[in-house]
Amino acid sequence: MLQSELEHFLQEDLGEDIYPEITGSTTTDAIVVTNESGIIAGIDEASQVFNHFEIEVVSCVDDGTSVGAGTEILEVSGPANGILKAERLALNFIGRMSGIASLTHQCKRLAGDVIVAGTRKTTPGFRKFEKKAITLGGGDPHRYNLSDTVMVKDNHIKLIGIRQAVINAKKAAGFTRKIEVEVENVSDAVRGAELGAEIIMLDNCKPQEIKEIIQVLKERSLREKIILEASGGINPSNIEKYAETGIDVISIGSLTHNAPWLDVSLTILQR
Repeated sequence: MLQSELEHFLQEDLGEDIYPEITGSTTTDAIVVTNESGIIAGIDEASQVFNHFEIEVVSCVDDGTSVGAGTEILEVSGPANGILKAERLALNFIGRMSGIASLTHQCKRLAGDVIVAGTRKTTPGFRKFEKKAITLGGGDPHRYNLSDTVMVKDNHIKLIGIRQAVINAKKAAGFTRKIEVEVENVSDAVRGAELGAEIIMLDNCKPQEIKEIIQVLKERSLREKIILEASGGINPSNIEKYAETGIDVISIGSLTHNAPWLDVSLTILQR
């Protein structure tokens, strides 16, 4: 992470940094361990936090590694007060990012060859770390911001209609960015494809509806010209049904806004 980001996170967690040095000049060793199984993410960020306090860090696993409960993932040594100052922020990075990576990995395993992607439903100021965690879990980060792809949303269509919205989007996109159109029915899916959108997002469509839309697109020789993305209400309990429809991409907001944290803890070792 950038030094400015690290300083911001530390300011948030330490305040004015007047935390009393209860341990004095004591030095110690400690380990960070997992208390449940999952995919590890955030090792680099946690190490950077410890390094800021002149703590030596040894990584026992790499980001993206599948681990079981009780796995030692970091060894740290140095001033005890520095370790205790860094502890919560470092563990927050690992816990949050590993939770996202673990949920993404679960969804990708169920989806098979279908791409599993995130969304922009992320924590303000923490998006790039959440997107990184999705990637480490085997998923695709999707857009990092509005400028990555020009998306015609349902509200654009309500305001000016799908045809004018796509025309305006093409003018804004130039030749370097793709046009994605969000639709909820077969007629808009066909219209979006005919207008030249590269990606059609089928929002809040049930698996059977998606199959029907794909069939119509095939009949009109439009299916091979576009990437089809499904989104809305998809989770581990139903993702297999969506993956079986013939869709190309499944985007899931809950990868970030509903992922449970991975339980990790730091234990001081007696010298």
